Amino acid sequence: MDSCVCAALAARDYDTAALHIGYGQRTEERERQSFLAICRRLNVHDQLVIRNELFRAIGGSALTDETIAVPTPENIGDEIPVTYVPFRNAHFLSAAVSWAEVLGATKILIGAVEQDSSGYPDCRPAYYEAFNQVIRAGTKHGNIEILTPLIHLRKFEIVRLGLELGAPFDLTWSCYSREDRACGICDSCVLRLRAFTAAGASDPIPYTGAENL
Repeated sequence: MDSCVCAALAARDYDTAALHIGYGQRTEERERQSFLAICRRLNVHDQLVIRNELFRAIGGSALTDETIAVPTPENIGDEIPVTYVPFRNAHFLSAAVSWAEVLGATKILIGAVEQDSSGYPDCRPAYYEAFNQVIRAGTKHGNIEILTPLIHLRKFEIVRLGLELGAPFDLTWSCYSREDRACGICDSCVLRLRAFTAAGASDPIPYTGAENL
């Protein structure tokens, strides 16, 4: 959902190319379908779809290791939840920066959110400030910048912004565990549903019926 709003912002303001990375997550195929459909809806024709085998190989996350159960919010405490994929965004951003150098692009938008999130360490502003320093030091021209336009927004504010932009929420997928109908009970589904409710809007994707929160 957050990436979709970022894509809508990018399509509005820039000549946009879109990158999708599959990493062996439980809903990999469904997320890839969403990516392609969102690109079509937003008329983003320059697309790159790749797969990173690392995360499935190392495990350590409920999203990539099927022996680890996807937790529900009541089973999440103060610790970083097991849905955290170790250092995932660094790999995503590295691929994006490499492609940006080839394209001659100078801005990379990512839908990282610190507020109302699961507390992942690679969604914090300091992380992106540090990564931008790495890019400046380690690229040919040092002129590529990662932008995080949603990072300080609450989830309901992201929904409202997406509605203003005409972001295709009906094509998005947030569920951690299912590909047919969203479960409505995983952490990602709960955060999403609460955001739509707080924004005074209806979530347009299908749920199993367990989403009455």
